[in-house]
Amino acid sequence: MKTITFYSAILLLFLVSQSLFAQEDYQKKIETLKLEKQRIIDQEKEALKIEVRDINQRLEDGEITENEAKILKEEVAKQRALNIENRVAIIENKIALLERNKGDVLTLSESDTIYGDRMRIGLLIDGKPAVTFNSRQRKRDLKYDRRTYSDFVMAIGFNNALIEGQSLSDSPYKIGGSRFFEMGWQWRTRVFRNTNWLRVNYGFSFQFNGLKPDDNQVFVQDGDQTVLQEFEYDLDKSKLRMDNLVFPVHFEVGPSRLHKKERTIRYSIRDQFRVGFGGYGGFNLGTRQKLKYNRDGENVKDKLKRDYNTSDLIYGVSGYLGVDGVLLYIKYDLNPIFKDAEIKQNNISLGLRFDI
Repeated sequence: MKTITFYSAILLLFLVSQSLFAQEDYQKKIETLKLEKQRIIDQEKEALKIEVRDINQRLEDGEITENEAKILKEEVAKQRALNIENRVAIIENKIALLERNKGDVLTLSESDTIYGDRMRIGLLIDGKPAVTFNSRQRKRDLKYDRRTYSDFVMAIGFNNALIEGQSLSDSPYKIGGSRFFEMGWQWRTRVFRNTNWLRVNYGFSFQFNGLKPDDNQVFVQDGDQTVLQEFEYDLDKSKLRMDNLVFPVHFEVGPSRLHKKERTIRYSIRDQFRVGFGGYGGFNLGTRQKLKYNRDGENVKDKLKRDYNTSDLIYGVSGYLGVDGVLLYIKYDLNPIFKDAEIKQNNISLGLRFDI
């Protein structure tokens, strides 16, 4: 579990650092553009000085009259003032575009370029090639409607079992000590073409469900039955962990914001309430029991990797609700924890899920 948590933290740190680096990159571009504004003003003023000097030289040489020199100076001064105004406006628009889109700007690399009877239009995102459209028509409507998104998914929380004929308060497993961890990847696709109120989420996840018995007990496999028995030494830790690979599918509902621009159409669920309901299916990757205890003054750690009669096929129902990427998450295995058990037990988990 520590290894899984470590690598998950590394991945999360990488994703955050990538976002920070991207933000730092576009901020540097903005600072460079601001410096460029001043260089434009200085350049145009220097060019005006040279032009005025040339006009004065022509006046001294008798090529033009004083009145003509005055008119020429007014013309070049007006021209340079307009140059400054137009060039600075271009820079200010670039800055506004970067700030508004946080550096993620679409630009055309080739537009209305004809190759025989074909038109090729290329797109760059932040200066990098993204996609190229080819058409036999001289004009074609470009579609920038992104319908599918993807997220890294991580969830953590409490784990336990619902036992046939018993309430959760009578569970033989520690309520706070039994936990679960999940991580995976999902794709989110808009179901309908012109509205985003319904989405379907699908992907894969690794689930790690842990159960910690109460009262100094351990899991013992006795033929086709797995039961709890009291351990002969005082336990510091007793935990059964089941590792699963599952493929969740959820239908998600909730409002979204439509951002429609000249070249893009985007539905955003940022800071919006979301509800998802669905299920998952997959298989068990392995089951192991970890024991820590003191035996005659010696600290002992046992890692027992066995079948423990746990179910091979995993399937269940799950749901979540929350705002943006922070969600309250619940899942329930419809398959029993232990096959052919005399008393049926089903795994249940409750915690927080993060769509990153």
